[in-house]
Amino acid sequence: MSGLLPVEEAQARLFALREPLGAENIAFSESLGRYVSQAIVARRDQPAAPLSAMDGYAVRFADLPGPWTIIGESAAGSVPSAPVGKGEAMRIFTGAWLPDGADTVIIQEDVAADGTTLRLSTADTIQPGQHIRARASDFATGTTLVPAGTRLTPGAIAAAIMSGAGQLTVGRRPRVAILTTGDELVQPGHALAPGQIPDSNGTMLAAMLAGEPAVVTLPLHIRDDRTILSRVLKDLARRHDVIVTVGGASVGDHDHVRGALGDAGGSIDFWKIAMRPGKPLIAGSIGDALLLGLPGNPSSAFVTATLFLIPLVRHLAGAPSPLPDIHQAPLASALGPGAKRRDYLRARLDRGALTVFDGQDSGRTAPLVEANALVIREIGVPPRAAGEQADYIAIA
Repeated sequence: MSGLLPVEEAQARLFALREPLGAENIAFSESLGRYVSQAIVARRDQPAAPLSAMDGYAVRFADLPGPWTIIGESAAGSVPSAPVGKGEAMRIFTGAWLPDGADTVIIQEDVAADGTTLRLSTADTIQPGQHIRARASDFATGTTLVPAGTRLTPGAIAAAIMSGAGQLTVGRRPRVAILTTGDELVQPGHALAPGQIPDSNGTMLAAMLAGEPAVVTLPLHIRDDRTILSRVLKDLARRHDVIVTVGGASVGDHDHVRGALGDAGGSIDFWKIAMRPGKPLIAGSIGDALLLGLPGNPSSAFVTATLFLIPLVRHLAGAPSPLPDIHQAPLASALGPGAKRRDYLRARLDRGALTVFDGQDSGRTAPLVEANALVIREIGVPPRAAGEQADYIAIA
């Protein structure tokens, strides 16, 4: 553990510590953001019969240009009471079943009705089959609508419901506990004594997980006490899948996470990553729970949560590709050379160009207000000029 792990190796080792959690059946109303464990296959044709795409009249194309005798109507949600025969027309509404015998819908603006007599009132050409949605034109029985591993969006949920399914099988949400450590931290809104600072990291991490498929325990805080930390870790491990500690991950006299984890019967898989900010990240396990120890500086906590915590939650919840997507955009200004660790630079993507902020100190929170991207600068790369492409990760 003396060397610095490359980011990709550390991510792979983190995921290898535990397989995705098991699946569960849930209601559609609870499914937003969850990962589908079993593909959703259509149990029905959609539409189940030819439907009208417009309000108008269903006729036989062979009977044009009319006139026709109106024999009734077809509304959405009911089956036409009779077929359409020669010289006949049926009033029809959007989404209604096309009556047998009819093969064309003429919109109501193109006809004139006088009692039960219908006449064409347009010089426009009527096309055979116009304004009809064919049976199974959306999807047919047996079509895979939502592949396994898909994260459910509102549109995917609608398709799943339309498929005829009664419920969804999705990956279980990991239970995540967030634990901040440090004598200097004070809960938000409380008065600060000299040397104290507000505890922003716990709430920040909870907010970062708010849109993820996780059950998050409200942020907890304890002082720099190895004995207490060990006891808390042991207790949290019985009730959670992931324990996230913030602070105490480095080598100072008051950095107790590694020691407390060992005292609680846990073990470390790796420590220290070749990245900046976020080098002193810890990954290990205690019982069936995983421990992810994030550094305490705000930007370090934010960056490591983006690269490790959120991907871990997604992995456990069943995501086939849990890592953040890498994009490219041109630099708005020149960027200096890379150093001995990979940099994740707070930046803003605006009008298609990346502006890297001047202040990259890991203790700063102000840059996180405007940042919507992390620009990736690889180890030892030469300087880049304005306009050159740079890799970045989009952040909220």
